[in-house]
Amino acid sequence: MADDSGSAFQTGQTALIVRIPEAERSVRKWRERLDPSAQAGVPAHVTVLFPFLDEGRIDALVHSALADVLGSHPAFDLRFERCGRLPGVSYLVPEPDTQLRQLTEAIADRWPEAPPYGGRFAEIVPHLTIAQGQEDSVLEDIEADLADRLPFTSHVSSVQLIVHDGMKWQERASFTLGRS
Repeated sequence: MADDSGSAFQTGQTALIVRIPEAERSVRKWRERLDPSAQAGVPAHVTVLFPFLDEGRIDALVHSALADVLGSHPAFDLRFERCGRLPGVSYLVPEPDTQLRQLTEAIADRWPEAPPYGGRFAEIVPHLTIAQGQEDSVLEDIEADLADRLPFTSHVSSVQLIVHDGMKWQERASFTLGRS
């Protein structure tokens, strides 16, 4: 969940993510050193929506609405076979990314007060962040290291709601996607 702003996470901040456990073996050593979200307890993932609603706004009605919205989308598979870059950022590219974009759009449509990344970016680029704030030489080292660890596939059947407690991100709920 690349924040890309350099600011610390806030207590009560929430996010919706898709865990990618198959990536851990390949990216853990890089993420633990070079990705602030990993250092704050977030597993390898692709962000669906960050930031979502403040934790104080998430009640039974929001849980029910999330279950309805996410349950209307089928489970799917993602393949990770290459790295991508944004300025100072290295990430794995999920393919196809259509279902991820649809999840983000559906949540943002239901909660327009929570646009992806606070509305800072015109285009949504689904990605699994490996490193942030790094020089090109570091990003090149990461890509060279990962060349022998790709490709891999992940089955996505749920979306997790995570909350920052002031120290770490904690999973609060998991929402099952519909059957594919």
